[in-house]
Amino acid sequence: MSILGSTGSIGTQALSVIESEPERFEVVALGAGSSVAQLVEQAQRWRPRVVAIADDSLAAETAARVPSGTEVVAGPDALASIANTGDVCVNGVVGFAGLGVTLAALGGGTRLALANKESLIAGGPVVRRVRHRSGAGELVPVDSEHCAIHQSLRAQHPQGVAGDWVRRIVLTASGGPFRGRTKADLAEVTIADALAHPTWSMGPKITIDSSTLMNKGLEVIEAHELFGVGYDRIEVVVHPQSIVHSMAEFTDGSTLAQLSLPDMRLPIAYALAYPDRIDTAFGRIDWASLRRLDFEPPDGDAFPCLGLAYEAGRMGETAPAWLNAANEVAVAAFLDGRIPWITIPDVLSEVLSRHDGGQADSVEAVIEADRVARAAAMVVIAERFAK
Repeated sequence: MSILGSTGSIGTQALSVIESEPERFEVVALGAGSSVAQLVEQAQRWRPRVVAIADDSLAAETAARVPSGTEVVAGPDALASIANTGDVCVNGVVGFAGLGVTLAALGGGTRLALANKESLIAGGPVVRRVRHRSGAGELVPVDSEHCAIHQSLRAQHPQGVAGDWVRRIVLTASGGPFRGRTKADLAEVTIADALAHPTWSMGPKITIDSSTLMNKGLEVIEAHELFGVGYDRIEVVVHPQSIVHSMAEFTDGSTLAQLSLPDMRLPIAYALAYPDRIDTAFGRIDWASLRRLDFEPPDGDAFPCLGLAYEAGRMGETAPAWLNAANEVAVAAFLDGRIPWITIPDVLSEVLSRHDGGQADSVEAVIEADRVARAAAMVVIAERFAK
């Protein structure tokens, strides 16, 4: 196992899964952006062959503290450079920086346990071409929703592929901390309010995305890329208990779903052991105590980010990259206290309206789209909130 983004939420939970069955898995590579202390602590515990630190300036400090015999690589491409060290690469890198890891793992024929949404959202067309090459690595999604779809589709296809027997994919959303509130109710929400997710424990960026439903919008784009299903056949339903993680409806009227208590270790374990199953149970349900499962449509007026994701997805090419980049900038501005929560979708809508129609025909084009969109988002924020 190569665990990249090992100090983040996905990475630490992947190591927790591995710790539950150490006879099954071996950690051969670890990688992080800049969290030297935690990376060194992990290296001392797991004794990998190599560790990567993306921040060049931390190379010497990392090399001085890792165990003897562990190689250290550093720099912007360091994480991608070790993606093929093991049989499975877990991409838990946060944000656009994870695209290089995804392309390296798939291009090198390594199975990719993908938790980095931006790889498929910003770089979808580029990743699609790499996935279709002969000898490409297999992609197994780690997001709980896409993992649920993958498991449901395996009832019809052993590799979790969606064929013309799929009528629609239904992604479930918890509704986040603001479910049931109107747009007027949301005008004064605080950072602490937005970070108080009712069912999942995640990093701050993805938690804010959940509060705006942008997380679900990005998952719609991701589902389109993962399973090749058109946007008119991908639906979102709010399910506050977070027990049904997503569903696949077939042409004969049958719907298959994956259910478990909310525990990210389950989809991580699924991707690590695929096509097998581990013996340790995560998210096991006590059916005698489970009383109800509720479903309701999302409120597009209060949470317009979901609609913006559909819009960008249908525009295609670099439009999703623009939306993703603008969202990262807007969420960072909100967490820094520079813009109110309620204006995040306004920033995204304005940036998307400025999309230049660029094609996602290369990695360089995607990187440039990301750069231009971030700059556009910063301009929009400065124009609207300059003091």
